[in-house]
Order: sequence, then C-alpha cells, then structure tokens
Amino acid sequence: MHKIIVEKECGCFRRSDLENNMEFTSKDDALSKAIDMKNQMNDEFCGKHEFDLVEFQNNFVINFAQQKVSGCCGGGHCS
Repeated sequence: MHKIIVEKECGCFRRSDLENNMEFTSKDDALSKAIDMKNQMNDEFCGKHEFDLVEFQNNFVINFAQQKVSGCCGGGHCS
C-alpha cells in the first residue's frame, strides 16, 4: 500500500475537501494524486505556505514551510 500523508494540516487544508492519509494499491496512482493535491494546495490555498512533495518509503508526504519573511519594515526603506 502507498499512502499520501499531509504532514501538518493547515487551516486551509482542514477547510478544503482534500483528505489526509489516503491509501492506494498502485504507486503510480498515489503519486499522481499526491502531485495533484500539492498543486491544488499551492494554487488555491491562501499563499502563506509553499507545499512540497517528498517520497518516504511507501508514502508520499506533502509538507510545508512558511514563506520567508523579508527584512523589509514595510516603509519602503530596506536595509
């Protein structure tokens, strides 16, 4: 069995119709669905996170990291 795991469920994920921990008998089917999910999350969610997909053993793990905050104070004068 191959599983798609969303490592940390952000609020956008919890409000979406996407499911966590889905299992597939086919690796190709799991990978295809995981890619579709990652792309949907990157395209449709609020944009606070960028989502990545990694393969770990028989699982495809979707994880995220908060976007890097720039050093700019917002006043237009960055140092």
